[in-house]
Amino acid sequence: MALIITDECINCDVCEPECPNGAISQGDEIYVIQADLCTECVGHYETSQCVEVCPVDCIITDPDNTENEEQLRAKYERITSENG
Repeated sequence: MALIITDECINCDVCEPECPNGAISQGDEIYVIQADLCTECVGHYETSQCVEVCPVDCIITDPDNTENEEQLRAKYERITSENG
């Protein structure tokens, strides 16, 4: 599953630099996560780094983008091969 940032986001700026895939960026009002780049840190870390650092717990799984571990790993491999 990709993650999403809810409207509880306080724009604290801590999540963006933690994303190893560059999936997080400033949106019009709050930070947003680009689903096609979000691997929930699979391939990089054991846990989603943005979720770990978020002080208001506003980063949740996106019910509209459900992916299993195998799909997330395939996305990670695609992203890293494009950038490598």
